[in-house]
Amino acid sequence: MLLAIAAVIVGVALLVWGADRFVDGAASVARNLRVPPLVIGLTIVSLGTSLPEMIVAAMAALDGNRNLGIGNVIGSNIANIALVLGITALIIPLAVKSMTLRREMPVLFMITFLAFALMSDGELNFMDGIILAISLILLLIWITSIGLKDRHDPLVEEFTESLPEAMTMGQSVMWFIVGLVLLIISSRMVVWGAVEIAQYFGVSDLIIGLTIVAIGTSLPELVASIAGALKDEADLAIGNVIGSNMFNLLAVLAMPALIHPGAFAQDALMRDFPIMLGFTIALFVVSFGLRKEGGVINRFEGGLLVSGFAGYLYLLYLQSV
Repeated sequence: MLLAIAAVIVGVALLVWGADRFVDGAASVARNLRVPPLVIGLTIVSLGTSLPEMIVAAMAALDGNRNLGIGNVIGSNIANIALVLGITALIIPLAVKSMTLRREMPVLFMITFLAFALMSDGELNFMDGIILAISLILLLIWITSIGLKDRHDPLVEEFTESLPEAMTMGQSVMWFIVGLVLLIISSRMVVWGAVEIAQYFGVSDLIIGLTIVAIGTSLPELVASIAGALKDEADLAIGNVIGSNMFNLLAVLAMPALIHPGAFAQDALMRDFPIMLGFTIALFVVSFGLRKEGGVINRFEGGLLVSGFAGYLYLLYLQSV
């Protein structure tokens, strides 16, 4: 049991670090091949926000465990809004510009309802995975078009300002390979440890994906959001969460559909997905405020988000004992 817990903790840490090295290497290779920095930021770096979740979901699916990956998607999206933005708002209130809401929140809602529609029959099949993959490509094209028109959009700034420093081609390839190897090894550790913990406590893999794995893979968003807020870049914190949730629902959810299609635990659809949608609506409500120029996620609302997350974890506990 202690070995399984250690595998998850160490695995998540290596997963996050390996994802950063992989993205840095891939972005630097592209830069050395003279790909425009804007395109690199809006493709390679943007996908990197959900890379830990993608690799975990892929490895779980390869093991025939699609519920762990699906739980990771839904749980990460809930944690991003309730835990990440909630804690960030407790530290410093987050002012949100209306452009973020008008442009990006509707797209997040569209993607959320698309995912629900694909999951509504109780299974994720290969065609669902194809639809998610095509939607991901369309999302990347849309974000790139925004970047070409407005480089100060919060979602665009979040990705383009995260470009790594220039490296030689040799260094770039080295970090690309190192990151890839670490991603494979660490994701295996996380999946193995998570399954062992689930079996030990007699809970489902879905629950472990919704909690331990989801919170672990959401830690980078927490660090990035707090750092952005402390630099008085609240819109970057919001953009970080919105962007991550979009990519989770498209790129990560596509993994079990493409690799191991089939039926999944109905609790994910009947209990967890509506709660995720509820938190997404709550994000819109607390962000919008009553002013045309936007709203503020204050400390009280941040406390409500964190309390809501605690309540959700308690609900999962009650239903798993």
